[in-house]
Amino acid sequence: MVKNESRRRVIADAGLTVLAREGSRGLTHRAVDVEAQVPTGTTSNYFRSREALIEGLVDRIGERLAPTPEDLERRAAGTPGPALFADYVRDIVRRLTGDRDVTLALFELRLESARRPELAAVLGAWQRAGFDADVAFNTAAGLPGGRAEIALFHYAIDGLLLDRLTTPIDPDASTDAVIDALVAGLLR
Repeated sequence: MVKNESRRRVIADAGLTVLAREGSRGLTHRAVDVEAQVPTGTTSNYFRSREALIEGLVDRIGERLAPTPEDLERRAAGTPGPALFADYVRDIVRRLTGDRDVTLALFELRLESARRPELAAVLGAWQRAGFDADVAFNTAAGLPGGRAEIALFHYAIDGLLLDRLTTPIDPDASTDAVIDALVAGLLR
């Protein structure tokens, strides 16, 4: 039987909301059923185990955070340089801060992966694929910086997001100004 993909996305979105709000311990099939407002047992029909649910959430995070084809085309057509790279980083940060539940859920999964090797394997593969795609896009677009610089930006963006989505050390600092400083400092 083919399952309804629209309902699968609704359930995964509800799972992300539960994970962001309640943390990893609050993520149960029942809690997702309640959040998605579906009959009890629906989540387990779509995601038979906790591992399958988490894999579904990781997939949905990727879908929700993906740049639009128009954004990618616009950047690919832009003049390569630090300004275009800063625009690209700003877009990544905008997508991650704009979808707060997804980003908090991702942080929750990353924390849980430190304790659960099976989750670390799934999440690590997803992260490495995203990183490789970022490096490939950067190279194809002729943007400055190579693999090492892109890794440094990933580290910096993770820290910036954790700061912005939790308790900021300097709530008055402009996120754009922080990104400009990162680009200037890391792309010499």
